[in-house]
Amino acid sequence: MRTIIYAITILAISLWGCKNQTSQDKHTHSATETHAGHDHSHEGHNHEHEGHDHEHETAEEHAGHNHESKATKHSDEIIFPKAQAAKTTFEVREIQPASFNQVVKTTGQVLAAPGDEAVIVATSNGVVSFSSNKLTEGTKVQKGQSLFQISSKDIAEGDYYTKVKATYEAAKASYDRAEALVKDKIISQKEFESSKLEFENAKTAYNAVSNNKTAKGVSVNAPINGHMKNILVKEGEYITVGLPLATVSQNQRLVLRAEVSQRYYNAMQSVKSANFKTPYDNKVYSLEDLNGRLLSFGKTSNENSFFIPVSFEFDNKGEVIPGSFVEVYLISSPIENTLSIPVSALTNEMGIHYVYVQIDEEGYRKQEVALGANNGKEVQIIKGLHPGDRVVTQGAYQVKMASASGAIPHGHSHEH
Repeated sequence: MRTIIYAITILAISLWGCKNQTSQDKHTHSATETHAGHDHSHEGHNHEHEGHDHEHETAEEHAGHNHESKATKHSDEIIFPKAQAAKTTFEVREIQPASFNQVVKTTGQVLAAPGDEAVIVATSNGVVSFSSNKLTEGTKVQKGQSLFQISSKDIAEGDYYTKVKATYEAAKASYDRAEALVKDKIISQKEFESSKLEFENAKTAYNAVSNNKTAKGVSVNAPINGHMKNILVKEGEYITVGLPLATVSQNQRLVLRAEVSQRYYNAMQSVKSANFKTPYDNKVYSLEDLNGRLLSFGKTSNENSFFIPVSFEFDNKGEVIPGSFVEVYLISSPIENTLSIPVSALTNEMGIHYVYVQIDEEGYRKQEVALGANNGKEVQIIKGLHPGDRVVTQGAYQVKMASASGAIPHGHSHEH
């Protein structure tokens, strides 16, 4: 009996312990869940706070973005101060639509106009010498000025002047005798004419020598005013009568001659003038400014050629060198209501053309442009500019140099 009671007592204690443990575990689990829930709620609070921080950062970044957006309007502005512009040749022009012309570009040559040159020939056999050691190509000369001396002294064939004089005197005597004989009909009219011709030729040769006889020989003089275009002989050279010695050119009028591909034949119908650029000074001349006129254009005499010759005549104002090869811009049909700028306004970078547009008193913007017709002085703009734009036409290079040091840094703005 005592044993049974003891067993029941132990069983009761065991059951009570299990219940108490279960209650404690339940309490602990509940507490843990409650704490965990609190932490989760706290974490949620932190998450919302972090979200708030994120919104704050986004606002700051957005503000920064807006700041940069405002600055972008001026980030490409180039500052070129007025004081710096005053130190160089600087010009800004407002461009407006106007008439321009189609252009056919080719090459050509400047030549002396026909009748504007004189070839000097030897009037005697002998050794030539220059009358002045300053006589060179390009030297200015006056009509009647002695240019060369020809001496036949001490040469094997004898003195030329003496021979010409003897020939003249013999021809004159023969002519005088023939003149008397023909009157008496002793000789025929044909014989008389032959004697007369011999006398006139001998007289011409003698006068050419005797009128210019000097102590040094026979002088050869300039036939016109002008300058020595070329000298064809050397000092001490033996020459004969009729040999060309030099050319004197007046260069009052010059000829511009060019050749154009036949594919431009239709465009040539409306060509009335031209510009040309010389290689030695890179200067562009307008025939309109030089009293120029079209002489001719048409098919070449060479049937195998695919080019059309065109010639202009113009006044020489002393700066164009005859014989020089030039770039030619043939002015053709008009283009109405188009924009154009001086060639001096252009800058070139890797084959792309740019101009500088004024955007405020000292600020400029680099602008890419697409080009059309080019007449050497002005060029048509087909893209990149608008009517009313103010373009730097003189001093573009200086603005380009200033862009490296004078550009407003990125992000900087005048709007503070």
